[in-house]
Amino acid sequence: MPKSKITSSTSPIASTPNTADRTPVKINTGGTPMWYKILMFGFMLLGLTWLVVNYLAGGHIPLMMELGAWNYLVGFGLFIVGLLMTMGWR
Repeated sequence: MPKSKITSSTSPIASTPNTADRTPVKINTGGTPMWYKILMFGFMLLGLTWLVVNYLAGGHIPLMMELGAWNYLVGFGLFIVGLLMTMGWR
């Protein structure tokens, strides 16, 4: 005698998916846009440049003379913004 078919609503086993039957799917995230990388490295280079210019010619540039020790905050701040942006880089 043939067996009757079991419907998915009456079978407790049919409600749980079998993980062996699934195939892995690769998710394409697309990576980081080019403008983000340029901005990130730009902040780091600008901060480094600010610190080097302050060290070499800070006494001759009027804006840097006005800022005084705040130049270190500006330079390191720009550099840290660039470093923090690296966390969003894929």
